[in-house]
Formats: sequence, C-alpha cells, structure tokens
Amino acid sequence: MSGLNLAQLQAVHFIHGPSLVLAGAGSGKTRVITHKIAHLIHNGTPARRIAAITFTNKAAAEMRERASGLIGRQAKEVLICTFHALGVRMVREDGHVLGLKPNFSILDADDVTSILKDCAGGSTDAATARQWQWGISAWKNQGWNARTALAMAQDDHERSLALIMQRYEERLTAYQSVDFDDLIGMPMRLLKNHPEVREKWQKLLAHVLVDEYQDTNATQYELLKLLVGSRAHFTAVGDDDQSIYGWRGATLDNLKRLPVDFPQLQVIKLEQNYRSTSAILRAANNVIGPNPKLFPKTLFSELGEGEPVRVVACDTEEHEAERALARIQTLRASSNPPPAWKDFAILYRANHQAKPFEKALRRANIPYKVSGGTSFFDRAEIKDLCAWFRLWSNNNDDPAFLRAITTPRRGIGHTTLGKLGEFAAQHKTSMFGALFSPMLPALLSKKALDGLLEFGRSINDLEYRARHCLGHEASRGFLLDWLQDIGYEQYLYDSEDSDTVAAARWSNVLEFCDWMAQRAGGQIADAAGTSAHTEVKSLLEVAQNIALLSTISERDSDQDQVVLSTLHASKGLEWPHVQLVGVTEGMLPFKLDDDEGRQQKVSDDIAARLQEERRLMYVGITRAQRTLTVSWTKRRKKGRDMVACLPSRFIAEMQLDATTATENPRDRLRQLRAEFAARSQATPST
Repeated sequence: MSGLNLAQLQAVHFIHGPSLVLAGAGSGKTRVITHKIAHLIHNGTPARRIAAITFTNKAAAEMRERASGLIGRQAKEVLICTFHALGVRMVREDGHVLGLKPNFSILDADDVTSILKDCAGGSTDAATARQWQWGISAWKNQGWNARTALAMAQDDHERSLALIMQRYEERLTAYQSVDFDDLIGMPMRLLKNHPEVREKWQKLLAHVLVDEYQDTNATQYELLKLLVGSRAHFTAVGDDDQSIYGWRGATLDNLKRLPVDFPQLQVIKLEQNYRSTSAILRAANNVIGPNPKLFPKTLFSELGEGEPVRVVACDTEEHEAERALARIQTLRASSNPPPAWKDFAILYRANHQAKPFEKALRRANIPYKVSGGTSFFDRAEIKDLCAWFRLWSNNNDDPAFLRAITTPRRGIGHTTLGKLGEFAAQHKTSMFGALFSPMLPALLSKKALDGLLEFGRSINDLEYRARHCLGHEASRGFLLDWLQDIGYEQYLYDSEDSDTVAAARWSNVLEFCDWMAQRAGGQIADAAGTSAHTEVKSLLEVAQNIALLSTISERDSDQDQVVLSTLHASKGLEWPHVQLVGVTEGMLPFKLDDDEGRQQKVSDDIAARLQEERRLMYVGITRAQRTLTVSWTKRRKKGRDMVACLPSRFIAEMQLDATTATENPRDRLRQLRAEFAARSQATPST
C-alpha cells in the first residue's frame, strides 16, 4: 500500500459497506480496485467470493494481470469479468428456471438483424432492421419487455416496434437463444423473481466491485442492487465527468440513486491525476466547469506545469491535416531521441473526420492505424463462413447452426426452426442432433423435414470431406467448390444494394479461404515475405481452431503507429501527445438543434446532450499526458459544398491564454530545420 495516496488508501480500506469512489481521469482507479481486492483477501474474504465487474474484456484482462502481481495465484479465483460474462455464467447455471437449456445460443448483432428482418416477413432492408434493433435494445436496457413497451407506446411507430419486439421474443424463445441485452436482463429477472437464485448469488459474492460505474444502464444498476442485497458490500468506481454513453443507455441517474438507495454510502474522491501536466488539467477543469455537479471535484497534478495547450485555426480539413502532420514532425524533430509514432494520437468526434488525416499520413509515409475499425473477423461474410466451420467441428454449436442453415437461405423458415428449437430443448439435445430424431417427423411437414435432413446430411458430408482434405491446394479447391455449391457469391450480390459492396465482400471471402488453405499446409509466406514449408493438416483441423483465428487481427496493437481514433473509442487510453481535431460548432458539440431532421421535443433534452458533449471534450483533453493541441477549421465540406464553421464553444471554455493559439506549426518546423542546418554548417568538416 506504500504507493497509494491518502484518498486511495481510504477507498481501499473501506470494506464493510457500500462505497462510491469518484475516480477522476488518470487518478489510478484500476490500482485502487486491485489493491482493494488484495486488502479484502488479507482481511479474510475468500478470493472466490469477490467479483470485479468491468465493461470490456481488455479491461478485465488488465485487471486480472495487475491483481496477479499483488496476490499471485489467488487472482485466478477472483471473478474478474464483464457484465455480460457474469450474465452468461448466471444464466448457464440458473436459466433453467426461465426455460433455457444450459447450452443456449448467444446471438451477435448480425444474427439479431437477420431475425428482425424475418419478423417483418423478410421484406425489410438491413438499415431499418438495425434501427429496430437499437430501439429494442434501448427498451431492454430500461428493463422493458415487449408487453411493457406496448403498454408504454406513445405513437403508432412505437406500437409497431413493440409488436416487432413481441415477435422477436417469440423467435428467441423458440430458438433457445439470447442476445447481449438479455445477458443483463435475464440475470436481473432471475434474481428479482426467484428468491432461491437470489439467495444463492448473494451468498456466493461477499463483495462486488464495479469499474466505470458511470457507464451502467438502468438494468445493470438493478442487477447490482439484487446481487449485493441489504448487506450492500460493494464498491462502485466511476466518474460522472466521463459519462459519454447516454446514446447506448448509460444514465447518470444511477449515480444520483446510490446515496438515496444506500444512505450509508461512503463517497471518496480521487482528484490527484498521475497522467497529465497542470496546463492540460487546468483546461480540462475549465471545460467541465459549466456542467452541473453531482459530486464536485477538481483534478490536480504534481507533474509540473508542462507546455501550454495550443489552439490552431485552420482554413479547411486538408489544411488541418497538414498542420497536424507538421505538429507531429515538430515534436519529433525537437526531441532527442524523438518520440515513437505510437506516442501520438489524433482524436475526432466522428469516423468520417479521419479521411484527410489518413491521406496526409500516407503521403508522408508515416505509419498509422485507425482505432475502432471493423476487425476482419467481425465482418458478416467472414462470420458466415466461420459458422459453417464451427458446425463442422462441433455439431452442438447452436448459434453456428442457426447462422449456417439460414446463410444462404434454403427455404427453411422460422416456424420450422421454432419447432425444431422447442423439440431440441424438450429432448435436451442440440438443434443439429434433433434433425435425426425418429420422433421429429411427427412435428413437421414432409417438405420441412426433407429440407432439414438435406442440410444435416450436407454438414456430415462436408465434415467427412474436410477431415480428409489435406494441404493447401486441396483445401483451397474444396472451399471454392463448397462456396459454389451453396451459391454464396450470388447470395452476397442479392443481399446488397450495391454491386461494389458485394464484390468487396466476396473479395474478403476469397482472401479468408486462401488464409484457411495456407494453414492446411504447403507453401506459406512468413511476416518477412519469405516462403516457408508448414506442417500439412486437414482442413477440419484448421477449422477446429477457428476460435483462435481472431487473434491475428490483434497482432498490430503494439506496432509503432500514429493512432487515429474517435473520442468515444479513446476513453480509457492515454498518449504523450494528443491532437483534438475538427473542434467546431455542430461537430463538437454535435448539432444539438435536431436529431436526424426531427426537431427536439423538449429543451431539457438539448441541455442534457450538450452536457454529454462537454464531457466528451473533457475525456479528449484528459487523454493527453505531455502536450495537447486543439484545432478547428474555418470551412468544412458538407456534401459537395463548403460551409463556414465557428470554433466550438468548448475552446473558449478552456480559458486559455490568447498567446497559446498563435503558433504556426509549419513556422516552428521551418525554424527547427534552419537551426539544424546552421549547426551542421558550424561543425568543422573532417
């Protein structure tokens, strides 16, 4: 505990009741959580009875690693996981009381979109289905089901969506499947409606720690309350100034409710920042100042004043990109040794703002990566193929079964799949296993049964062939023949409005097949481009390791590259040198007067959105460790036109010294080059 400050020590030592740790940006919240886990164990709480809940797998992995450094092997016994992972465990163990079998399927976003389109008769486009998906997700995050949504509907649009939600719920029940929102809502219902389950989990978990508490939605808060019960031994760690996910259900009401629901709540503020200089923190404190405060706090740093925050006015987005590039080059030229490329981040409000910066970096041959981009293995077409591979490897994989049997569609509708799902649940078997039951014909028409059996036989045949398919060339030929047999290329063209998009997706499929075939053996190029021989494997052996393949898309995470990222994706990260770009009215804060063309109904909605946008600016500022530059453009493209822009109100709210905005990075770079040339000329030749 010797490295903790007084506030951190107070947070760690309070273990016999509810506590709220208000952890300002860079104040060491993960350190507090891991030390508190160690302190709980030291004071007699068994490691297996402690739960630390995070929002991302990455955060959970980091917490587990740091806990291991403090408590060694006992860290493996602590339940450190995401909210959704905890929900999976609870529903796997106790979902039977809700009618779910333990090996229920978890549907991803693409699966949900497909089912919602089916709920509307299959004629709905994907964009509309995704809009429904977001609306249903918002209702689920409030703890609503279709019946509640229908009762609360205020207009025809909401009533129609509630009816779609009702059909969607029926599909999930029939398929023995859940979506990600259910992994929070179902555990909540388990604890709320089944006292024996609630008592079990309250006895199991002696102390619950929740990271990023400000990001919880209404359902997650109810789940937390039910987990901790009247004993209320929990630690909520969060920062109301970093609540930026209101659009996905996160609510500051959860912070407001804590002292009401738990009057004995201990509130501890962590205000010392270990990340940023005083100049950066002063700008951050000034920006967040106008927001109403639930628990007032002011960040401070002992890292020194540091460089002043710079504001740069630019003519256009291209000009802004040039200046951002000049700033990076200046900082590298003025330091010995120069900072690594990965020490620089360019942050913006919306994804489309990255383009001019990508172009500028490419022209200068500077390595970069766009954070938060779609992983190759997250693409729908790759997930389609992986579903088939998973089903060849494991016939009990119901999510893979549902995706494979409907992609491409083969005339097997939801009614048939619903009956199959009910039959499989009743007989405690997988949906694939149910295909060949002698009792199934009594439930289905001959046409439906023939379609299912044909699919089942084709899977068995493909599994056999893949098992005996050895080497690169044989595997590639097998995969291409299989894709032709199921008509997958035509399916892509039929699914997309644009032939260009369909062709790009088909190109991804061919690339993935090549990758799979290479892993089956033969000639393969290593990272240096050198050809090498690999062990010959069957295609089935490669398919059986399909779950490991996604790791190849994460190998570049530590490469030396400038990071381009949205402000939302930057949360939780930090860099020595940060540039906030495109900081204009209408972009940051994002346009507040309308929502997709619809006038806001209530002025309070606009005020709440402005406050969240201000918190987003605050998050961006506090990502910076040593230097921060904020830039805005006088004009920007809107469609084919150029429109005039004004600097964001947040720039004025930073209350910077006016002189900090006058430096031109190009002039500074020229000055550094001139100084270098002068020194070179002054050095005697040898």
